[in-house]
Amino acid sequence: RFDNPHKKIKCIHIAGTNGKGSVCEMLNNCLIQAGYKVGKFISPHLITFNDGICINNIQIQDEEVEAILSPLSKIIDEYNSNHEIPVKWFEVITSIAFIYFQKKQCDFAVIETGLGGTLDCTNIVNPLVSVITTIGYDHVDILGDTLDKIANQKAGIIKKNSNTVFVNQPEIIDVITEKCKKEDSLLHIINPEDIKNYQFNEYFQEFDYKNYRNIEINLKGKVQTLNAAEVLETINVLKQKGYNIPEEAIRNGLKTVVHRARMEKISSNPSIIFDGGHNESAIKNLKQNLAQYYKNQKKVYIISILKTKDHSTIIKELSTETNHSEKLINDAIDYFLDTGMMEKRENKYYIEDALVLTNQTTVGAMNMREYRIKNPDKSKSKCKKKCKPNSKVYIDNKNNKHNLEIITNKKEIEINKKNELIEKPLKEFFNDKVFDNIDRED
Repeated sequence: RFDNPHKKIKCIHIAGTNGKGSVCEMLNNCLIQAGYKVGKFISPHLITFNDGICINNIQIQDEEVEAILSPLSKIIDEYNSNHEIPVKWFEVITSIAFIYFQKKQCDFAVIETGLGGTLDCTNIVNPLVSVITTIGYDHVDILGDTLDKIANQKAGIIKKNSNTVFVNQPEIIDVITEKCKKEDSLLHIINPEDIKNYQFNEYFQEFDYKNYRNIEINLKGKVQTLNAAEVLETINVLKQKGYNIPEEAIRNGLKTVVHRARMEKISSNPSIIFDGGHNESAIKNLKQNLAQYYKNQKKVYIISILKTKDHSTIIKELSTETNHSEKLINDAIDYFLDTGMMEKRENKYYIEDALVLTNQTTVGAMNMREYRIKNPDKSKSKCKKKCKPNSKVYIDNKNNKHNLEIITNKKEIEINKKNELIEKPLKEFFNDKVFDNIDRED
C-alpha cells in the first residue's frame, strides 16, 4: 500500500547486545558531517516518541507522525480485523520510520534493530552493510539462554552478497563466520589489538586504528574505541562502494558525537552520570568507565530496572568492590572489639546480643551505617553516654567502601589463617549475604 519504502532507502543495519546505539550515533554523525541527509531509527526512545526517528538529528514532528499514521492506521485496522495476531506497536513505529525516510528522500538510513535480528521487524531491509556489535546475555527468554543462540539471532541481519562488520568475540566468532559463508557476505573483523596508542582525558579518548591516526571520540569508556572502529570499518566499506566520505568529516563526526544516556554527565556539581545500561555486560562496562573517570570519588547508585531484566546480577555487580572482603571483616572486628561488644579468647571471637540492623543503605549511599541498640543492659558497650533501647548507633564504613550487614545474636566466630570468618550457621550471621573470599558451603 505504501510502495515498499524500505526497498528504496540505502540502509546500514545494526544489531548487537551492547554498543549498537553508540555505533548508530557515531556513524550517523560522520555521514551528516560528510554532507549527506541521514535518517536515524533507534529504540526505545529516551524521552519522547519523536527522538527515536530523526533526520540529520532533527526529530520527526508530531504533525509529520500524524500525516503518516492517519492512513497507516486504517490499513492496520483492516489487517487486524482479518488476522488473529494483531500488528505490534514496534512494527507500527518501524513502518513510520521507513515511510518517513523515503518520503524525505534520505541518502542513508541508519537502522538499529529492536530485539535480536532474525525475527526483528527491521530485518526486512537489504542493507549496504550489516554491523553486529558485542553480544552478551539479554532477552534470554526470547533469544536463547546461551551466547551461541543469541549470536545466531543477531546474525540474522547478515544478507546475501553483502558486507558484515563484527567485533571479534572468540566464543561466538564461528557463528558469525559460518553465517557469512552461507550468505556469501564479506566479513570485516575488528580485533581489540588493532586499537593502539590509546589515551584519554576528561573530554576525549584518542587512539590509532589501522591507517587512522590520532582518532578522537567524544564518548567515554574504552569500549567505545571498539564501537568507533566498527564505524571506521563501515565507512571504509561505503567508500569502496563509491560514496564520498572525507577523513575530515569522519574525524569531526567522531569528535562531536553526542549519545544521551551513555555515561552522560548531566550535572557537574555534584557529578551526576546518567547511563542506560540494563544487562550484565553493560553494567560491567559502566563499572570500568566509572573506575576510569571517577576512581577516587565516592559513588551513590540510583537504579531503576524492569523486572524482566536480570536485576539481581546487575545489583550484585554494582555492589561488589574489588578485594573488599578482608577490609570489611577487619573493620567489623575492630569496631566490635573497640565497643566491647565482642571479646577475643584463644583466637575465637564472641559477639554479644547487642545490635539489630534497622537501616540498610544502598552501595555508596552514605558512609555511616545505622544500627539500633536491642538491649543496652546486656551489651558491653563502653560508650560514654548511656544507651537507651532503640537508640541509634552508627558504624563508620571507612570512606564508604563497604557494606556491613550483621545481625548479632551471640554467635561464635573463628578467624582462620587467611583472616576469613568461619561461623556457624554462616547463613544466619551474614543474613544470606555471600562475601567474596568465603566458601558458602563451609
